[in-house]
Amino acid sequence: MSGQILNTLAEELAALCAGPVSDADRSRAALHVLDWAGCAVAGSNSEQARHFRAAVRDDFRGRCTAIGAQPAGALGAVMINGALGNVLEMDDVDKRAVLHPGPVVIPAALAACESAGGDASAFLDAIVRGYEAVIRVGRAVGAGHYALWHNTGTCGPFGAAMAAASALELPAERAAHALALAGTQASGFWQTRHEPASMAKQLHTARAAHAGLLGARLAAEGFEGPLSILEGPQGFFAATCPGAEPKDVLGQYGSGWRIHEVSFKPWPACRHAHAAINAALAIRHQIDPENVSGIRIETYRDALKFCDKPKPQTVLEAKFSLQHSVAITLLRGAPQLTDFEHDAFADLQVRALAAKIDVTPAEPFASAYPARYGARLIATTRDGAEHVSEMPDSLGDPENPVSQDGLRQKALALCAAGGVSPSMAAHLCDAALGLADGTPLTSFTAMLPAPGIRGVV
Repeated sequence: MSGQILNTLAEELAALCAGPVSDADRSRAALHVLDWAGCAVAGSNSEQARHFRAAVRDDFRGRCTAIGAQPAGALGAVMINGALGNVLEMDDVDKRAVLHPGPVVIPAALAACESAGGDASAFLDAIVRGYEAVIRVGRAVGAGHYALWHNTGTCGPFGAAMAAASALELPAERAAHALALAGTQASGFWQTRHEPASMAKQLHTARAAHAGLLGARLAAEGFEGPLSILEGPQGFFAATCPGAEPKDVLGQYGSGWRIHEVSFKPWPACRHAHAAINAALAIRHQIDPENVSGIRIETYRDALKFCDKPKPQTVLEAKFSLQHSVAITLLRGAPQLTDFEHDAFADLQVRALAAKIDVTPAEPFASAYPARYGARLIATTRDGAEHVSEMPDSLGDPENPVSQDGLRQKALALCAAGGVSPSMAAHLCDAALGLADGTPLTSFTAMLPAPGIRGVV
């Protein structure tokens, strides 16, 4: 995945992402398809999804799969599917880029392949290349960007563009223009996290997927973009990434593709809460929650910035609450989707335990972040004894991987939450995993819920 030095970073990135994809890489991509499909199917029954489908219903004319909607044109389908994968906060994540590749890259790859008549291999190859682009940009933008900007929304267009360019079989020269045209559409502010009723995060992922696909389709037609979009004096990095170096997009990460370094999320909460959840799971059988006088969670600063919410009032706030996540885990075990609903965060026992939890930044977690998402839980009982549980890596990280069967069980549970029958959910999982072994792409898309059936309304 290396080549000659070209004129701009967009050109170099396009050339780098044009490298060969192996069978092992496709198998890994199929796992991410499985994970995204479960997340998207569950998200398709959400309030956000219903509003989104209603808003873009005029685009339901075409041959591309739109989960929970009539077949649509490529740009309509990518908007619908792009809005779904992040609804339940269970989508995959690259730790160092601090973004979610799946809900942006996979919808763009799917719409591009379906519109171009691509097969399963083309679909998986597009995903591998799209992940590479979005992760490389995301890892380069730095903390100054993440402080205000939603990385999935801003860096996502680059990944979606690369995936679509691959599916459309664009030469590297045109793929570079796809990246440039996608990058100039980058958007998404973290202000959405300060207003619990806001659904804008789903708009961020949908627009990122749409921007990338549109950029690739325009590039295919000869439309030109600003090729110095990344490093130019009024480009992406200059405008949004204080203190970051654009050239780090081409950083040396060793051999292979970045998709193998992406984490899966086993719990329906913000990834910043997962290490604390894992620590609570490890210690819950050693303590009686009724006998706990206090709990301290030590972790990294971004976990506090996004997830220090001792009294969540909405489902979204509960998913972004370290206190609720740990309290519900200590009381009930491995957290389920229902553990973040109103009945759970309004439960008096849960609230009482959450009120005993303090959160603080601490080493070694602060220095290890974002390469590692770790946490330490210290529970003090009424007799003064301290019980300590430390998790340097969250379950689902490459350093602490979740099994394929674990991902399948997650997808089955998410499909059930989306109203899909167990048998149909099993077929969907089989089709997703089979994409790397010869299962046709149409066999996978046929299993994705259509409107009015299998629980989708």
